[in-house]
Amino acid sequence: MPKIFDDSNTSTDAPSQTLSRGIRVLEILADARVPLTIDAITAELGVHRSVAYRFIRTLEQHGLVERDAGGRIRLGARLAALASGVAHDLQAEALPELTAAANELGMTCFLVVLDHEECVTLASVEPRHAVATVAQRPGTRHPVTVGAPGKAILTQLSPGAWPVGTDAALAAEVHMAALRGWAESQNEVIPSLHAVAVPLALRGRRPAAIAAVYLPTDREVASVAERLIASATAVRSALDG
Repeated sequence: MPKIFDDSNTSTDAPSQTLSRGIRVLEILADARVPLTIDAITAELGVHRSVAYRFIRTLEQHGLVERDAGGRIRLGARLAALASGVAHDLQAEALPELTAAANELGMTCFLVVLDHEECVTLASVEPRHAVATVAQRPGTRHPVTVGAPGKAILTQLSPGAWPVGTDAALAAEVHMAALRGWAESQNEVIPSLHAVAVPLALRGRRPAAIAAVYLPTDREVASVAERLIASATAVRSALDG
């Protein structure tokens, strides 16, 4: 009888270490935001170079990673096609609103959803004619306890569902955000940047938020929030009826 390969070794319920490491390669590249050498990826994975190379070759064959002119590894275009299928209707309704808000505010606007204890960017739009903009790539993630989008998402959860260890200062900020309908942060996720976010609560979906990120300006934060609230209301009306 032919031998069937099973890398779990212990139980059919155990996660696949091979698959986990392949996914970890994608996470390393996403976090780096620049192409990496195989040696850099190997060091992050903590495996032998030949093992990391096999993961990269497999991902490369599926178009999930690719090489630049210098041979460094970066995320592949196929990932964009996969990402577009995530919450497709939500992204379809949000993109026109993000585009309009970004161009009116002159700020990068983006949509985030809760994934376990992290905020994940699903879609992002940079303003068309701004002199300086901030890139917020789809797939970017950060802890839900950090930044304006996280606070806006936490307003949609009961305190008992917040991550363990949430401190009193953050709880007070979330409470204030819930009262006024928007959250803000500065120097929390990316140094020197300001962010404003509003909750996007949709029936039958994980908590989400619409946010803007920008270099500090003299513009009133409340006016940025007001524009984002209009976008969130439009998306909610389209999806929830």
